[in-house]
Amino acid sequence: MTARLTLNEKRLIRQARFIQSKADTIAVVKNDGYNHGLERVYKTFYEGGIRAFSTTVLSEAIQLRKWNSDIFILLLDPSMEFALLREFDIALTVSSFDYYEKFKNELRGITIQLVFRNDLNRLGFDRIADMKHILDDKELNVNGIWTHFASADDFGVDRYQKEREKWLTVIEGLKGYLPGLKYIHAQNSASFLRDGLLPQHTHIRGGVILYGARPYYEGLDASIAEQVVSIEATVIELTSVAAGQTIGYSADYQIEKDTKIAVCDIGYGNGLLKARKNFPVLINCKEYPIRSVMMSHILIEVDNDVEIGDSVILYNDELRFDLFASQGIGPFSQQMASLNKQTFELTIIK
Repeated sequence: MTARLTLNEKRLIRQARFIQSKADTIAVVKNDGYNHGLERVYKTFYEGGIRAFSTTVLSEAIQLRKWNSDIFILLLDPSMEFALLREFDIALTVSSFDYYEKFKNELRGITIQLVFRNDLNRLGFDRIADMKHILDDKELNVNGIWTHFASADDFGVDRYQKEREKWLTVIEGLKGYLPGLKYIHAQNSASFLRDGLLPQHTHIRGGVILYGARPYYEGLDASIAEQVVSIEATVIELTSVAAGQTIGYSADYQIEKDTKIAVCDIGYGNGLLKARKNFPVLINCKEYPIRSVMMSHILIEVDNDVEIGDSVILYNDELRFDLFASQGIGPFSQQMASLNKQTFELTIIK
């Protein structure tokens, strides 16, 4: 049998409309739209009112442009494909002063944005003076500045407050240039939910919140994000295992008492994270724990209420991605990106 994945396009549209109504949004659609399908998320987000998109991959940016000649598209990573950037009118992130000095002639005729490194220490400038130098270059078309908050979903520590204040210092240092910039954006989903749109900012960069996941769990009602994806599989066999015996690869789990084990037709080959071990699934509206995750199967500790052929729910409105993220399984983006969609029977709710 085949595990089933259901994707609700109606909810994607509603979620985009809801977030766009709160603040102008640049939708992050990298990695095939967080593995939801690039064309699907483009169309649903556009129907929801979003007119700006960003990705890290030039081929995705070009595909977006082929679908729509009017939307704004930002390539979040630097690139040296300058002819393609011009041809398809894609805004390019300039990530350092060294990059600017090496390629400033090639950057003419391309819309660019400057990224501040901040505490993520990935890409970007770390000196306001260098950013001013480029903003003063009249031969370049700079239409935006941005940064990324690496710790916006971390609570109980002051990392986010520090990186936010560092960025606001940059904004203050560049205040004379801000009226000429169409895009000033820094906030991911978590930052926006915590603080609203920061002063002098024009957009948020919506990621997980657009896809129906809360960026953090505590204090946020589920209504803030409608889960878009549900996943279910089937009990294909029931096995009785005596106390003291083991199950799974490499004696993955030792049975403590005589137990019935349900074998289910999904595993890490489908992209289910092995960290889901010992966390629940739903069978006949009752929770049962996964005891072993293998390539093509999971083994679930069940009782006599479970029968061969029963549906096994791994994700739904109760078993949410953000719930598991809050329990340490991995962020929504990791859980979703890991899914090998071609191994599922796919249903789309339109």
